[in-house]
Amino acid sequence: MAYAANQNAVAPAIGRSLSTIYNELVARFQRNRKFRQTFNELNTLSDAELADLGLNRSMIRRVALEATSEH
Repeated sequence: MAYAANQNAVAPAIGRSLSTIYNELVARFQRNRKFRQTFNELNTLSDAELADLGLNRSMIRRVALEATSEH
């Protein structure tokens, strides 16, 4: 499974204020932290517990990504 990476974090910084760049970096860090926390928590569950949630082990990464996506 392939995932596209968002490459526009800091590169096009011309015209943006430092506070905007800082806020974007903080938001990215928070999303990454939430992804890692969600992934690690789901990964500690047994296969039976995951099945109770309607998940299998191969779905953990996608679920963690969906938990961190901006709607």
